[in-house]
Amino acid sequence: MRNTARWAATLGLTATAVCGPLAGASIASPAIAPASLYAPSALVLTVGHGESAATAAPVRAVTLTCAPEASGTHPAVETACAELRGAGGDFDALAADHGVLCTREYAPVVVTVDGVWRGRHVSYERTFANECVKNAGSASVFTF
Repeated sequence: MRNTARWAATLGLTATAVCGPLAGASIASPAIAPASLYAPSALVLTVGHGESAATAAPVRAVTLTCAPEASGTHPAVETACAELRGAGGDFDALAADHGVLCTREYAPVVVTVDGVWRGRHVSYERTFANECVKNAGSASVFTF
């Protein structure tokens, strides 16, 4: 039941982030040019304690919209969008800070990303050994 609620919340936030800016589009005059020619980039990122998204207890969820303009509830919207653009939207390619020293404590933290990146559906899940390793996994995208 907990997993169903998490997916429902994720889909609701994704739909709001992607479709929200389009809500007034049908009212606009056809002579008005679109605000942006870029494909949308709107993501919902979640973090939970556990070994997988199916069994993790969700702790926090944030939204991150990078196109047509940077916005969302992520604490570092501009930096996270710049980091994702630099990685080409590939979450596995995000630069980890190898200079960070973390304990060897095993307290798994799972991060999920669902949404749209440059018009392409994205669904990503990654489990980190602990919170420190998660925060070292990217400069800003996973630090929320």
